[in-house]
Amino acid sequence: MATPMSANSFLRALEEEGLVVVQVGDWRDHHRNAKGPWGPVHGVMIHHTVTRGAARTVEICRKGYSGLPGPLCHGVITKDGRVHLVGYGRANHAGLGDPDVLQAVIAERALPTDNQASTDGNRHFYGFECENEGDGEDPWPAAQLEAIVRAITAVCRHHGWSARSALRHLDWQPGKIDPRGVDWDDIEARISKRLGIKPPTTTLPPPKRPIVDLSRLVAAARSNPAATGTPVTYAGVRTVEAALVDEGLLAKGYNDGHYGTTTVKAYAAWQRRLGYSGKDADGVPGRTSLTRLGDRHGFTITS
Repeated sequence: MATPMSANSFLRALEEEGLVVVQVGDWRDHHRNAKGPWGPVHGVMIHHTVTRGAARTVEICRKGYSGLPGPLCHGVITKDGRVHLVGYGRANHAGLGDPDVLQAVIAERALPTDNQASTDGNRHFYGFECENEGDGEDPWPAAQLEAIVRAITAVCRHHGWSARSALRHLDWQPGKIDPRGVDWDDIEARISKRLGIKPPTTTLPPPKRPIVDLSRLVAAARSNPAATGTPVTYAGVRTVEAALVDEGLLAKGYNDGHYGTTTVKAYAAWQRRLGYSGKDADGVPGRTSLTRLGDRHGFTITS
């Protein structure tokens, strides 16, 4: 637990860790503090952006997009290893997550599996978005991985934290898979080495793949909450909505577990992206389209 460092201290900590820092616009005063508190802080969260190209990635993370205003993080780590500061203060990066995970971060111990989304992470975590498409194929250059290590180390060194104060988005919020393709055990070990402390001895378990029941999902998609007042929903809806958010087809604010009209439209857009049209792109999931989505976002289909 700590008070957030000042913007100038944040910049200085990154530079003193040997990072090349790019200051973007009015980053010191660009935040979401009017929407909620910033601090106390407990750790550093790492994400991937599902974007390609440094300039576009930085612009999206600075401004946000429809339904999710920026900044979407504090720093953007591009593939060349530069850290672009786009905001400071409360940022729309972590969202709601698991309170048990938060307690583990505070205690600097191995993280439990995240299965709840009830605690405000935007208040409690520094956030770095990393330029990567998140498809499991887009590479993570050595310069970018080193920058991730140094950025986390800079924050941990300032606050006197260990590598256990760093976590991935996938550790925090059910349904998330980012940063996909990063060897987190290696990242933790390298942070510990830079901090001059013994690396954690207990490795994180591999994240469990969420399971989405196709028949229940179809029932949720075909429900009519406007008529009944009670949307048909279950945990798998949130998993699919999170994947649609990561695909840029659904605003993050609609990742609420209710397969309503907006989610139907977003899934129809996913079907059209796969080449479907007409009644085959009606927003009601089919096995093939859902399997394709699950393969990209790390969940398993059952019926």
